[in-house]
Amino acid sequence: MRRLLPLLTLLCLAFGPLPALSQSLEALIRQLPEGSFSDRAEVVAAIAATLDERAVGVLEALGEGDLHQRKADGAILKVTGRGSKARAFDPLTGEELGPVPARSTTAIKVNNALRRAVRSGIATLTLMHRDPTRRLAAANAAFQSADPDQLEALGAALAAEQDASVAEAIAQAQAAALLASDADPALRVEAIETVRARGGRDALAVLTPLRASEVPLIAEAAAAAVAEIERSQAMWARAQNVWFGLSLGSVLLLAAVGLGITFGVMGVINMAHGELIMLGAYTTFVTQELIRGHAPGLFDWSLAIAAPLAFLVAGGIGVAMERGIVRHLYGRPLETLLATWGVSLILQQTVRSVFGPTNREVGNPSWMSGAFQLGEMTVTLNRLTIILFALVVFAGLLVLLRRTPFGLRMRAVTQNRPMAAEMGIRTGWIDAMTFGLGAGVAGLAGVALSQIDNVSPNLGQSYIIDSFLVVVFGGAGNLWGTFAAAFSLGIVNKFLEPVAGAVLAKILVLVFIILFIQKRPRGLFPQRGRAVEA
Repeated sequence: MRRLLPLLTLLCLAFGPLPALSQSLEALIRQLPEGSFSDRAEVVAAIAATLDERAVGVLEALGEGDLHQRKADGAILKVTGRGSKARAFDPLTGEELGPVPARSTTAIKVNNALRRAVRSGIATLTLMHRDPTRRLAAANAAFQSADPDQLEALGAALAAEQDASVAEAIAQAQAAALLASDADPALRVEAIETVRARGGRDALAVLTPLRASEVPLIAEAAAAAVAEIERSQAMWARAQNVWFGLSLGSVLLLAAVGLGITFGVMGVINMAHGELIMLGAYTTFVTQELIRGHAPGLFDWSLAIAAPLAFLVAGGIGVAMERGIVRHLYGRPLETLLATWGVSLILQQTVRSVFGPTNREVGNPSWMSGAFQLGEMTVTLNRLTIILFALVVFAGLLVLLRRTPFGLRMRAVTQNRPMAAEMGIRTGWIDAMTFGLGAGVAGLAGVALSQIDNVSPNLGQSYIIDSFLVVVFGGAGNLWGTFAAAFSLGIVNKFLEPVAGAVLAKILVLVFIILFIQKRPRGLFPQRGRAVEA
């Protein structure tokens, strides 16, 4: 009987419905209570050969013992629950038919042989589904179950499959099922190679027990395959750590590059930098709320709309801070630190009063949702987008500072303020715009961080210390130093975390930076400037 189902299925696919299978699914279901278990297995094969999607639920109910025949009229029902809680459902549509009176139905009995036929029938129905995605999912499920009873169904599905990727998955499932059987050792060795080519944890789960096989040929092949998969996994684990490090580095770069301008170039210790990041995130939240309420069709453009707004909001507050407070405190770092810390507390409390202390939801646009596989590494689209965004922001800053009149004036004021003033440069205006630029870039960082972190009044506090570490390690005022420091610290963190844990990894990085600064006080790439000369 186990060989009948695939044959019937292939004949059905090749030549159309056979006379024995031309009955409707409903008629075949009514035959399930009749005859012996062998007769019922033939009916199951005929049901599966119809390739009707509704038959999956029927066979699942039969295998679980939930398929009943009503005594009054012989109708087939799916019954769940027992006693007074028993409810009847239509096995084809799932429609609820009401309570089931006691002793009004008889369960359709199944034995192990019939259960095997049911599993094979379900495998055939799913592996022959018209949707390739469903067929691929069924093949992957069959690989994990590695059931020898599905060998014939997998063979039939493989013979009929036209999609290359699905056919490969079915072949791998067939190999896993073959390894669980008592097939010829030579065939099982070939199957080991097929499973090894799949790789991953699922393949290890199938191959690892075979290392203890009593057949030396199989044990040796399985041990070699497991060793190769483990080497591959170790390589991809390192690649995954590099990716996570780049992702963390891009976040650190966005958070620190604005601080690199205000602290590194201007010599101002801006303790409100984290709150400027937070304001960028809340600007994104407000933008999305307005779009949801008034123009939901523009939601996928919400980040593109929020980014310039966040830059203007944070940059405007930065200019106000410089004109109102910071310009009176140049050359007095302790007073500047205390004053900007007070501003940070004011900004935090203002946001709490307006938006509340709880986290706010900021959604991902559709083009930032999801992930894809790169070998055995998962790459999420939101992280990839943030890395690209960080690189674009960094490149834009380089162009602004190196290729524009504003950048030239800013560098002139940084290097020699009296000479720049004598040349007619409005140094006060340059100070305000430079501080505003650093604050605006912090707002852009908030837009990006809103996609991966909780938007709350405490958002910026999570990044202010790391930002200072990046700027100091890279070299005050050097954007390329900030770039190198952000990504190197991000990668080092991600390689340390699996070994030392997240907290200890941060402590080790901090200790390393302290020791490094003892040897190179100006960081990796020292920059000449007002703060350095002082």
